[in-house]
Amino acid sequence: MNKFLFIFPGQGAQYKGIGNDIYNEYKIVRETYQEADDALDFSISNISFNDPKDQLNQTHYTQPALLTHSIACLRLFSEQIGHDCRPSITAGHSLGEYSSLVTANSMDFTTAINLVEKRGELMGLFGKGEMEALPIDRHKASDLALQHYCGVAACNLPEQTVVGGLADDLDMLVTKLQLDLPKKKTTRLKTEGAFHTYFMIEAANHFRPILESAEISPPTIDVISNLTGNAHSRDPEKIRAQLFLQLFNPVLWYESLDQAKQSNITNIIEFGGGIGGGDSAINKKPNLASIVKRYTRNFDNPPRYHSVINLRTLYATIEELAH
Repeated sequence: MNKFLFIFPGQGAQYKGIGNDIYNEYKIVRETYQEADDALDFSISNISFNDPKDQLNQTHYTQPALLTHSIACLRLFSEQIGHDCRPSITAGHSLGEYSSLVTANSMDFTTAINLVEKRGELMGLFGKGEMEALPIDRHKASDLALQHYCGVAACNLPEQTVVGGLADDLDMLVTKLQLDLPKKKTTRLKTEGAFHTYFMIEAANHFRPILESAEISPPTIDVISNLTGNAHSRDPEKIRAQLFLQLFNPVLWYESLDQAKQSNITNIIEFGGGIGGGDSAINKKPNLASIVKRYTRNFDNPPRYHSVINLRTLYATIEELAH
């Protein structure tokens, strides 16, 4: 019996033209983008497809753009495949957690789009610092971060940890790492702040009353929390609290993937976003694929991995699941 985990990417998976290919072909996608445009004070469809003012990579606009694309991909896939493929669990990386909560009927799409728009605005306005991906485990990264006034931001793999801090502090951190481990290569990430560290506390405090007024319901399936790596409580108040704390605490991503092992998941499907070269959606690859495959290949029965991020992957995944 097939059991599905649906996952959603966070920031870094946006690109100019995102969603345009599926928008041109399917009514349900056009309706989703119209729903987002109606909920916001700006056209997220125009920013996603054309980005005339170079706003897509600003956190304020990145977050609603990715949420809209993720939910559009999910709705399109569900429409095309019917009722044969429903998730047992859902998880999202950082921003992607909101797409997961929509998937689990814990919040409607309009609520989610308004929340992430404000979340992105506040993170861009009050956030400071930058982020660096390190090829070391969480404990080594934490020790290094503490020496340089930085913080652990994400635990993507047992040997891949992201830290955040001020640019000069990160520079000194990287210098120290290269002296100790000269073969290790690090990567500076393109973000507007040191997300998921103490640099986001002010943004979180401004976001809290917005979260408290949002309509949130008990999820109908398990939604994995970035904060704990375990399923959210069915209590909406606890979900609000964890979404608040998520802003300035590390994303425990590989611990979230452990839930796939414990639940005997047979298939993982990633929805939304895209990375890689080329200007066209057809050239894009799913954001989380490499991390997910590397981690789950050591499971006794590794789940099959699929994605729905454009027309090409939509058709490929439908074909794969038919066999």
